[in-house]
Amino acid sequence: MTQEKLSKPFNGYVMLFAFLILLIGSVIAILTTGNPIMALGVLIAFFILPGLILVNPNESRVLLLFGDYKGTVKQNGLFWVNPFYTKKKISLRARNFDSERLKVNDKLGNPVMISTILVWRVMDTFKASFDVDNFENFVVVQTDAAVRKLASLYPYDNFADEGLDEDITLRSSVNEVSDALEKELEERLNIAGIEVLEARIGYLAYANEIASAMLKRQQATAIVAARHKIVEGAVSMVEMALDELSRKQVVDLDGERRAAMVSNLMVVLCGDKDATPVVNAGTLNH
Repeated sequence: MTQEKLSKPFNGYVMLFAFLILLIGSVIAILTTGNPIMALGVLIAFFILPGLILVNPNESRVLLLFGDYKGTVKQNGLFWVNPFYTKKKISLRARNFDSERLKVNDKLGNPVMISTILVWRVMDTFKASFDVDNFENFVVVQTDAAVRKLASLYPYDNFADEGLDEDITLRSSVNEVSDALEKELEERLNIAGIEVLEARIGYLAYANEIASAMLKRQQATAIVAARHKIVEGAVSMVEMALDELSRKQVVDLDGERRAAMVSNLMVVLCGDKDATPVVNAGTLNH
């Protein structure tokens, strides 16, 4: 037997009623007749009792007879099986696993701290019981291995100064990374009969030793991008101002004065602080 087989046990209420009738009848018979042979009925009654099993919703019982797999009970209710069966309880409920924060290297070799949140449940009780030693520990170990592999496939972030042109990063591509993690876990946990319901990155950050430097780097990247926009806008505004002055013939500027105006406008538009105007009370030449 290499796969799960559903078992159809006998109605437990019938056997419970038979147990009570046999036990009470045997005790009454012993008390009334005094015949010791009636004690055999009590023994038979207590032989029936270990065969009763109660299966709650989203639970199962794996049945073994001296090491031989006989099937799995997934029906809910009270049932009776062979008293010699070994009955192993396995929950079929969905479970959460929040992994520990692991220090791993991303695609660029930067150390990052990462953890995952996994929602899983047992689908194949045979695989969970006999294909792995401990399926709960198997989930923990394989989840850590999958997270380490995932982190090494993608960079934490996309930095233009390194010539990196990655569409998927750990920080910005949450859905794509989660889908890749879920697929990786499904392949790893299938051997244990585990179904992956959801897998998401629960925590992601640079490791402490480079967190400060990477923060400065991100700030510098943002500042450069902002400056680029400011300069681009300032050039357009200066060009528009010069064109309007020439078109409306407000003032006639030679090359030197034109360059001076461009310089002054660029300083005003691109400066970090508000410009302090200087009023020229003389002529343009003084």
